Amino acid sequence: MRNEPIDPDADLHTPARRAVRPHGQAAVVAAVAVGGGIGAGARYGASLLWPTAAGAFPWTTLVVNVTGCAIIGIFMVVITDVWAAHRLVRPFFGTGVLGGFTTFSTYAVDIQRLADGGNARTALAYLALTLLAALASVWAAAHLTRRVIEWRQR
Repeated sequence: MRNEPIDPDADLHTPARRAVRPHGQAAVVAAVAVGGGIGAGARYGASLLWPTAAGAFPWTTLVVNVTGCAIIGIFMVVITDVWAAHRLVRPFFGTGVLGGFTTFSTYAVDIQRLADGGNARTALAYLALTLLAALASVWAAAHLTRRVIEWRQR
């Protein structure tokens, strides 16, 4: 045995951990991937229908993100309070479709392009407006969906 120093952070009395196998995760990954493709395709379609000129306020991205957040608010209330959904519905629609449709990476790129193009005020306004509108949208949609469900159950 060699006289090598022992790492003080290593606990020699803890048994080795086994690798965790993601049993049954292939279906979830596939559902997210298919849903993501659908959502990204819809987002791309929106950008073709309503293109944003260079240096202009990115209304398409804002509308897509706010709309997607509202749908997420509705969807989460429906699948948690009303409908016992299949285990793949949430990954497919919530993570996949709506995750692919909403585009916060494009939001970040839009902010950078606006700032780099000398439109710092527009970039800051867009940053704040998107954040506030997205949060308000998901909250309002969830709140209104709960009210509609309560009203229909009377």
